[in-house]
Amino acid sequence: MPRRHGRCSAATPCGCWGSPMTDAPTLPDYLRPGLDLVFVGINPGAYSASVGKYFATPQNRFWAALNRSGLTGGRECGPGDEEWLFEHRAIGFTDVVKRASNSASSLRAADFRAWAPLTREKLLAASPLVVCFNGITGYKWFLQYAESRKQDDVALGEQQDRLGASRVFVAPNPSPANASYSLDDIAGWYRRLGELIARARAGRDG
Repeated sequence: MPRRHGRCSAATPCGCWGSPMTDAPTLPDYLRPGLDLVFVGINPGAYSASVGKYFATPQNRFWAALNRSGLTGGRECGPGDEEWLFEHRAIGFTDVVKRASNSASSLRAADFRAWAPLTREKLLAASPLVVCFNGITGYKWFLQYAESRKQDDVALGEQQDRLGASRVFVAPNPSPANASYSLDDIAGWYRRLGELIARARAGRDG
């Protein structure tokens, strides 16, 4: 089960990772050892945090793309199915920054300095087969604030660097604000993600 404490707050994120932030609602982490995949968003949207479900805004294309990708095993999933994916598909969820906002553009450097290193620690502790960042920008910010390095040439797909033992993959941001990629495009990248998971699983079991 994910480590949760009722309605999680930005002051005390799931897993008891304290941070001197606001006491606003945020989303729970779905993290544990033994996962195949963890999706990492930039930060929870205000609406998603208010209802306690990842990618809950109807216009967000995450769930539709995930369902087309095959990663759900044929089940039609949507907001609120995080627990099922966690238990039955070994898929987890977290964010670079746990402070919710209406837009990621409202995040400050201080938010990333406070949260990104904690997210890195949580991912290292969970050590999934694959960590998938939803969006190049989010991954760049993670590298800058969690690993103290800037990398301007990030491309979609599998990354050369690993996070501990975890392979790293970057997929398009499914936000409706990202008009550069269609729903089919995003689903295609999630299918490539599934292929990477299969290769990583074969390497682990072989």
